[in-house]
Amino acid sequence: MLAVLQRVSEARVIVDGETIGEIGPGLLALVCAERGDTPAEADKLLAKLLKLRIFSDEAGKMNRSLQDVKGGLLIVSQFTLAADTTGGNRPSFTNAADPQTGQALYEHFVARAQVAHPVVQTGRFAADMKVQLVNDGPVTIPLRIAPSA
Repeated sequence: MLAVLQRVSEARVIVDGETIGEIGPGLLALVCAERGDTPAEADKLLAKLLKLRIFSDEAGKMNRSLQDVKGGLLIVSQFTLAADTTGGNRPSFTNAADPQTGQALYEHFVARAQVAHPVVQTGRFAADMKVQLVNDGPVTIPLRIAPSA
């Protein structure tokens, strides 16, 4: 599974003019399931995301996790993270999980996040979403959890 994490001071997802997910300080997680991914990869990605030390401590060093700072987590599905751009000018998305598997893994990821973290908001799978954010830092971190062999 793939994710791009953005440390934010605020973020929201809008669908059809309505805000469906919104957080204050925390992480915006753009999440993508790839072919071969299972719930095990989703669980590993979530564990890493929650413990990644990318928030500042009193000395200004990135030494605190999302759980440490009790920040919000906004999870947005984004299959385009699986884009392969090596073969020309049009990205190929064949590395992305099929829509049914992608949705199941996204929903698994969200459900586990809601159990593990107190402030979780989401986008809507396969919807035309408008994502607004104020990147704090800016801090943007890519994460990849490879499928188990």
